[in-house]
Amino acid sequence: MGPKEDPAVTGLKKEIESLKQTLKSAQDAANDSTLENVCSGLNEVPRLRLQTKRLLKGHIHKVNSVHFSGDSRHCVSGSLDGKLIIWDTWTGNKVQIIPLRSSWVMTTAFSQSGNFVASGGMDNMATVYDLNNRDSSGVAKVTRELAGYDGFLSCCRFVSDQKLVTGSGDMKICLWDLTSGKRIGEWFGHAGDVVSMSLKPDDSENVFVTGSVDQSAKLWDLREKAAVQTFWGHSADVNSVCFHPSSVAFCSASEDKTARLFDLRSDQQVAQYVNPGGGGGGSVENSTGGFTSSGLSKSGRYLFAGCDDSNIHMWDLLKGCHTGTLGGHENRVTSISVADNGIALASCSWDQNIRIWVC
Repeated sequence: MGPKEDPAVTGLKKEIESLKQTLKSAQDAANDSTLENVCSGLNEVPRLRLQTKRLLKGHIHKVNSVHFSGDSRHCVSGSLDGKLIIWDTWTGNKVQIIPLRSSWVMTTAFSQSGNFVASGGMDNMATVYDLNNRDSSGVAKVTRELAGYDGFLSCCRFVSDQKLVTGSGDMKICLWDLTSGKRIGEWFGHAGDVVSMSLKPDDSENVFVTGSVDQSAKLWDLREKAAVQTFWGHSADVNSVCFHPSSVAFCSASEDKTARLFDLRSDQQVAQYVNPGGGGGGSVENSTGGFTSSGLSKSGRYLFAGCDDSNIHMWDLLKGCHTGTLGGHENRVTSISVADNGIALASCSWDQNIRIWVC
C-alpha cells in the first residue's frame, strides 16, 4: 500500500481542477461558433499525392529526430547508433557524419543559416557543431557543450546562430548565448518533461510554444519571466507542437491519439483531429496509435502527424477531415520536419530510415 497523500496537496489539486473548470466554462461561454461551422462554405482541399522521393539509409539503429536546414535542401538526423548525419535531400547523399559522445540522442536542430547543428539527449547537455570547420579528425568541430541540466535534453531550436533555446526533463527551459557559452535565461512553468518546442514564424527570436508530458502546451516570450499562455485539452503527453505559418495558432500532437489546433487569440482549442483507425470512423477509441510528431504545410491548410502505427496522417486543418495516410515506414514514426519552402517533408522512424516526401 502506497504512502498517504498529504491532505494539503490533495486540497490544492482539487483547487487546481476547479480553477481549470472555471476557465473552461469561461472559454466555452465566449466560444460563439466552431471552426467547422465557420469553414463549412470552403471547398475541400485536393488530396496530396506525396511519394517517397528519397529513402535515406545510413543509420544502423532507431532514428529519433530529423530537422531541415533553412535552405530546404539539407537536413540533420540523429540516431541511437551515436551518429548525426547531414544529408543532401536532393541527391540522397551524406554530406557529413558526426560521431556523438553519447549515443542516446533525443533531439536535433539545424540552424536557419545552415552553419550549425545541435543535438542532445540522455547525456544531459546540448552540443553545438560548426559544419564549416573541422577538427583534427576531419569531423565537424564542437563549438559548445552546454551543461547544467538535471534531466535529459529533449528538445532544442536555434533562435539565431548566436542563441539556442532548450527544453529538458527537469521541466526547465534555457536560453544560451553560443558566443560565450553561458546561460542567459531560465524559465520554469511545466510540471513535467518539456519534450517539444516550435518558434513563432513572425517573431522567432522572442516567442515560442512548448509541449510537455504534463498534458499542456505553453506560450513563452523571452522578454517575460513566465509563460504568457497555457493551453489544456490533451489527456496524455503532448509529444509535439508546431506553429501555424500565420503565427496566430499552433498545432499539437499527443500520446492521447489526437492532434489539436489552438488559437492564441481566443486562448483555447478550436479543433481536434483523429485518424480513422482502420475503419473506426475517426474515434479516439478506434485510433491505431498515439501521435509522436506534427508539421504544417507552407499554406497552413494541411496538418501532418507522425504516428505509432508507422504512418503519417494528414488532415484538412480548417474542415477537420482526414485526407490521407503516408505509408512506407516499418516502425514508429518519431519525427517529421517540413522544409521552409514547403516543397518537401522529411520523416524518420525506428525502422532506421529517413524518408523525403514530395508531390
